[in-house]
Order: sequence, then structure tokens, then C-alpha cells
Amino acid sequence: MNSSETALSRKVASELLRVGAVFLRPREPFTWASGIKSPVYCDNRLTLSDPEARDVIERGIAQAVREHFPGCEILMGTSTAGIPHAAIAAHLLRMPMGYVRGGTKDHGRQNQIEGRLAPGQKAVVVEDLISTAGSAVEAVEALRQAGAEVLGIVSIFTYGMRKGLERLKAAGVTNHSLTDFDTVAREAARLGAIPETDLERLKRFRDNPQDESWIGADR
Repeated sequence: MNSSETALSRKVASELLRVGAVFLRPREPFTWASGIKSPVYCDNRLTLSDPEARDVIERGIAQAVREHFPGCEILMGTSTAGIPHAAIAAHLLRMPMGYVRGGTKDHGRQNQIEGRLAPGQKAVVVEDLISTAGSAVEAVEALRQAGAEVLGIVSIFTYGMRKGLERLKAAGVTNHSLTDFDTVAREAARLGAIPETDLERLKRFRDNPQDESWIGADR
């Protein structure tokens, strides 16, 4: 598997596994709403309920913004899962924040972007996880249409799926994730949550989720 691990990416992976935010079950796959069989269940909202995990993640987001997007002037969370992470990281950075709805409201001012955003303001999108990158790219495009300069995206976790990488490239936006699918899988193997032999099975899923041949691998 082909991610570059860092101390932070391993720590975040460990915390996600500890709180059950990312749960790997390669031999008994989950079924996504799309019908795709998946060896992973991911709900990063659970990190908000654990102070230790929350601290690691929010400080990690703030660090990533400082390192990769030093010109950032405002954090914009994706609705709804990215909002609390953007708010806490913005507090640590002493920076304004707002968020982007999945669509415009059907009442009031019919806003899609909430918070005060000035034309030309340099924004970073905060996303909890990236799979096919659809919601993240939609948020980027909404901010651009509102006149913001989007510097990039910071996310907690990415699957590293080909479709997501292609969408980000087409949108001309860079994503920096605190950890990724490969690092979480290796950390799960190190912790004994899955056998080492399942790493290749997981890699095959990541490379092509539509190909379910990985389910029967090594059986």
C-alpha cells in the first residue's frame, strides 16, 4: 500500500480506530447506500465525542493549515460533518470561519454560504473525509462563485480512491489529509485488529471499489 506515513498520520489513524470512527471489516464487508460492498465503515463524527481524539485532530487540522496554506484567511467547513472541525480549528488559529451548505436554503436569504465571506478572501475548506470528493469539490466551486480564492482542502481522512483524485485534479484543488486509508489499514494490522494478509485485499478495494473480487480473495 502506498501512502507516506508520518507520526501525525499514524497517531490520527490510531485515534480513529480507537474510537471506532473508522472500522475495518474486510472479511465481512458493509454495504454502502450505493450498493457497493465496502470493507470499511467511517463516521468521523464520533471523534467529536472523545476529547483526546478531538484534540489530536483539531490541532492536526490547524497545523496542516499553517504548513500547507499559510496565506489562509478563513476556514470554511462542509455541511454538516466539516462544520465543527472548521470551528474548533479556526478557534485554535484565531481565524474566522463559516460553512458551505449542500445547496441553497429555500427560505430567508437563500444562502448556500454561511458566515461573513469577503470577495477575494483566501479560504481553506475543511472536510471530515474524502471518498469520491463530490461534496468537497461542490463546496470549492460554491466558494469560488462567491468570489473567494480557495487555497485548498484539509480533511481528516481520505480513501485515496481514483475517482476522488481525478475530481480534485479536474477542479484544480489540492487536498491535504491528516491520515488515509492505507495508513489506517497498516495501523489496524499493527494493532492486531486485522491480519496482515488482509492488507492486499484492502488495497484492491481502494483501487477499484466496483470490482468485488477482493471479497473472495485468499478464501
